[in-house]
Amino acid sequence: MATQSAQEGACDPPPRPKQPAKSDGYISKLRELVKHEAEKNKSQWKTMGPAKVAVPSPNDFLQKRSKEPRLAPKKKEEDGKKLLPLSVPPRTYHPVTRIKKNFISKNAIAVMTGEPKKPRHFCVDTRQGDKYLLEPSGLFPKYINKKNYGILPKYVTQRNEEMKREEEEYQASVLEQLRKKAMKVLSEEERTNILKALKKNWEELNRAYQGLPIVTDTRYKQMHKEELELKLKQLEHDIAAIEKHKSVYIANV
Repeated sequence: MATQSAQEGACDPPPRPKQPAKSDGYISKLRELVKHEAEKNKSQWKTMGPAKVAVPSPNDFLQKRSKEPRLAPKKKEEDGKKLLPLSVPPRTYHPVTRIKKNFISKNAIAVMTGEPKKPRHFCVDTRQGDKYLLEPSGLFPKYINKKNYGILPKYVTQRNEEMKREEEEYQASVLEQLRKKAMKVLSEEERTNILKALKKNWEELNRAYQGLPIVTDTRYKQMHKEELELKLKQLEHDIAAIEKHKSVYIANV
């Protein structure tokens, strides 16, 4: 028996290794809760409708003109005001009777009694017969026949009057300014006083000029000497002019 079992074990293939069992993958913990919520929120009869539908009554059939809009019934009193009762017209009332008019005869009478239309003047300027109205073309004397032709408009005369008035006011203002700036004649007393003052100034400047040093070796001394000479010349010129002319005019500035 031992030998037989040994022979059988030698002939059998080696045992295969066991493979690990396949996992079902990730399973959420909230799987059951999601299923419960989906079954809870699922609406019944979503596509087929409810099992029983209310059947309309045979007495409520569609009648003719039942869907047309109807006006509300008139109220006897509107806005708190009583309606006036219907009254019988008085004997003096005469109803207005409409008279039928014959427009054909009326138009014919208007045409016969009316003034005929005046012919319109045309101007033809090409061989093909192209024509245009003569009145708006400018060739017809239209404006010279007007009553106000050649008369100045009112706004032009008003503007000319305003311009004339402004010119007179301007001339008056210029004359007033010239009158204010007119020359003033010096009196004899004022002339002598001015001469005395000018001669006194000349004497003071001459005294200062005579006191200058003989040697002018600096720039300041040269400028001071030139300034005194200019002032002396101007004073001599003014004194000579006043002494020469007996009447002196001064402008009012």
